[in-house]
Amino acid sequence: MHYTLLVRCVAEFIGTAIMVALGNGSVANVELKGTKGFHGGWILIGFGYGIGVMIPAMMFGPISGGQINPAMTLALAFNGEFPWAEVGPYIIAQFLGAIFGQLMIVAAYKPYYNQTENVESILGTFSTIDAENSRLNGFINEFIGTFILVFGAVALTSDHIDPRADFIGLGFLVMCLVVSFGGPTGPALNPARDLGPRILHALLPLNPKGSSQWKYSWVPVLAPILGAIAAVKLYGLFF
Repeated sequence: MHYTLLVRCVAEFIGTAIMVALGNGSVANVELKGTKGFHGGWILIGFGYGIGVMIPAMMFGPISGGQINPAMTLALAFNGEFPWAEVGPYIIAQFLGAIFGQLMIVAAYKPYYNQTENVESILGTFSTIDAENSRLNGFINEFIGTFILVFGAVALTSDHIDPRADFIGLGFLVMCLVVSFGGPTGPALNPARDLGPRILHALLPLNPKGSSQWKYSWVPVLAPILGAIAAVKLYGLFF
């Protein structure tokens, strides 16, 4: 069934919002003081983000492709597998969805933001930071992680037989990436998931607030895009 561009963009908006709400929601549950999951550990975040990607991908994969990631959208377009005319609307929908998903987290966790004194913990519920304050380390981490994510996503869905079953594997891949490559940066693996909430962090009157770390903000945008383009190109070259 063919869906209009508007319907597909709505699917990308809702899918990205769900991804951010479930993924960053798990971060908020672990990082914010007073929650029932406070100090629950990195496995909890890995599980939250894995399922947070899997569920909207399964919901909207047959409608919009379940891209929910500007890096994936751009990579497909650069490799001739997605129309350039639809890139802008998709990316706008993804960024707006990420912001809306983050707003849901802030609304749900507002009392716990008020109790938390650690400004990096607060920022971590919005966007990523490099543990060593190294943009180079962050770039390498985000590039490798996104390359594996997109290469895996393309490989899993290439047979076009049952996309919903493929997205289950994708969810486990994201979960493993967060657990395996999450130590240095988070990781983002998705420009919308990082930049949209970071903009919101800069705008909201949080107390305490701290820096939005704009000097680092380009890393989880550019590195995932380049990693995704390289992954789709390499997969197409050999397979």
